Amino acid sequence: MSIQDAAALLTTPASKSNRKFLILLALVILADILLFDRKPGLNLFLFANAVAGGLLICSRSRLSFLRASTFLAFSVAASIPLVETASWAGITISLLTLACVSLGACGLLPRQWTRLPLVLLRFLLDVPQRPFRRTSYRRLRHLGKPPSQGLWHHLRGWIVPLGFAAGFLALFAAANPLIDKTLRSIDLTFLLRLLSLWRIGFWLLVAAFLGLLLRPRLIRRRADRLQTVHELPKFKEGLFGHATLLRSLVVFNALFAVQTLLDLTYLWGGASLPDGMTHAEYAHRGAYPLMLTAILAAAFVLAAMRRGGPGDGSALLRGLVHLWIAQNILLCLSSILRLDLYVEAYSLTELRVAAGIWMGLVALGLFLILLRILLHRSNEWLIALSSATLVMTLYAAALADIPAFIARFNVAHSREISGEGISLDLDYLSTLGPAAIPALDTYLASLPADQDVRRVREALQWQHEGRSVDWRSWTYRAARLDDYLRNNATLAR
Repeated sequence: MSIQDAAALLTTPASKSNRKFLILLALVILADILLFDRKPGLNLFLFANAVAGGLLICSRSRLSFLRASTFLAFSVAASIPLVETASWAGITISLLTLACVSLGACGLLPRQWTRLPLVLLRFLLDVPQRPFRRTSYRRLRHLGKPPSQGLWHHLRGWIVPLGFAAGFLALFAAANPLIDKTLRSIDLTFLLRLLSLWRIGFWLLVAAFLGLLLRPRLIRRRADRLQTVHELPKFKEGLFGHATLLRSLVVFNALFAVQTLLDLTYLWGGASLPDGMTHAEYAHRGAYPLMLTAILAAAFVLAAMRRGGPGDGSALLRGLVHLWIAQNILLCLSSILRLDLYVEAYSLTELRVAAGIWMGLVALGLFLILLRILLHRSNEWLIALSSATLVMTLYAAALADIPAFIARFNVAHSREISGEGISLDLDYLSTLGPAAIPALDTYLASLPADQDVRRVREALQWQHEGRSVDWRSWTYRAARLDDYLRNNATLAR
């Protein structure tokens, strides 16, 4: 067989199908070695990039070395947060990256990056429909009819030889005591553990996940299924006409101006509140409802300032919209200040950190809406830029050691250390895990006689030392804490 014939054979549909099956089998085996019954850590990083490599190997079209290297480097860079620690934010970023690599390997990535969020949405919306497609039923019906040159054809050719060999081996065992003794000495408990229901279920789950990536599909762009994001649906003139928009924006701006003036007076100006009300109570009652108000305002602006609508061609309406967006941005900033005042009074928690990040994202989203109107961009541009901002925020949150930051903040602002605020909440600090140990050491450096803090610190150190030491569960964050504990061993005494 010539080299040209061998190359042609490797590019046949049957050989491509065999290659996908072998890659799928190899990745399932790798998932069993790295992930099954193991604590998450470095294993997630290794498996994510192995999947990316497998997707590139199974690409429908031949990828250039530069393009394949770019995809692989993108996967490595996106999964770096999994080396820091296993978090839901890091896992989400890695899953989105694998979806992009899968689409890129199959030539489904859009040429314009602004269309990427829509393509990813179409990919995700197609996943629940996979089992109910006619093509799925046809594949199940033809499983017993593999192609003559397929992998299953070759495997089927081994049934008779292996069956007769097993029979001959049984006869030899009955006739030869050495063979019988050797067969009886084989420990089958390993196979029983290997074939447990939980393990088989894990294999099937991983295989299903990999099958979605190896054969990505996009939901059809039908008007009744998926509304295009280029523009919002056209509303009736009576609902969003010029007169309606003008009255709405005048009323909304006047209403928001009252709230803005109150915030400027009491939050930014520091004026005294009425008797019986503290700044913490004023801040706590307004933070979350005001964020919902800003989100509803953003939806109204997108509907009112659609292309071709009455708000798009009126200078008066555009000016009122600009003023209203500015008030909404100030409203978001006021919500962040409210949250800051509440944290000063009642300390910091993970939920309050998440709320602060969310408020910042909403404020930035409103600013992007304003840019979209000023620059005459499409809603597709707005969604793409907002999605990129969200992904970068998730990436930064996955890399940041938020529990350690919260512990340091609460210790530094506790009444025992700063002389103000509230007493240190040891119960909450213990829920942050071993990441709170350095902050507790800072506390003990100032108040070494506090036995309650010392007991919590010892419990957290035992929790850290009792974690899995398997190399697959290694994380850079845990390794840093190991180095810290070794260098500060005297503080635990």
